[in-house]
Amino acid sequence: MNYRHAYHAGNFADVLKHAAFVAVLLHLRKKEAAFAVVDTHGGRGLYDLAGPEAAKTGEADEGIGRLLRLPELPGVLERYCAVVREFGNGHYPGSPLIAAKLLRGKDRLVAVEKHPEDYAALASHLASFPRARAVEGDGYAELKRLMPPPERRGLVLIDPPYEDAGEFQSATRALIAGYRRFATGIYLFWYPAKEKAALHAAIGEILNAGISSLLQLELDIGAGNRPVPEGRGPRMTAAGLLVLNAPFGFAGEMRTVLPFLEGILAQGAEAHGTVERLAGEE
Repeated sequence: MNYRHAYHAGNFADVLKHAAFVAVLLHLRKKEAAFAVVDTHGGRGLYDLAGPEAAKTGEADEGIGRLLRLPELPGVLERYCAVVREFGNGHYPGSPLIAAKLLRGKDRLVAVEKHPEDYAALASHLASFPRARAVEGDGYAELKRLMPPPERRGLVLIDPPYEDAGEFQSATRALIAGYRRFATGIYLFWYPAKEKAALHAAIGEILNAGISSLLQLELDIGAGNRPVPEGRGPRMTAAGLLVLNAPFGFAGEMRTVLPFLEGILAQGAEAHGTVERLAGEE
């Protein structure tokens, strides 16, 4: 899978991922104690939706654009869209900038990016946030080094581009290694849902590792039968998140959010969203 995020920023997969991301961050803010956020694949940080990459696919208009045109939104979607609007019309913030906006003075963000040009852009975009730091390096190696955070509370986002054939396996192993060093942390693991065999293997490996709290979110926009423009590979029409140690009330909120997104973001009659508990109790 060749995935340049500038082409896909603000698409349906970002909406799902970032709605869940904001929900967890708001949960962490409820307690006085400080928390840390680690983003293993930070990207550029901010994306120009009027740029040639985003304009070529139009995915943002069919994703975040649909939400921003609505007068009212349920649950966490209202706060998520408010954060997006803070970056100005025509721009979409990646996970690091969303997190940076929601940090309190005692909280901390570390965003890792290995591609030099993207790292430079990320570091520039985070420069105005005193509690946020960009690190140039391999996200999986840095995750091992950063766990456990001194705050002992936190959120880890593992959001790789899945460019390499073995990425699913590498990401899964990094997730398990991080969990073993910081078992009380909340983990969000994003994946393209079309990689079914790799996904099932990853879930099996996670459960076999003894992880006792696992929630799965998926959103399929029902666009699998739409024609693919000439010169482009197969489109991504479904994506999901595995959530380890989901906070209390999170699953219930997602069971409100997913049906709404299913209706708003649908591009075909087979669109559907699901929330499934794979391990643990609500």
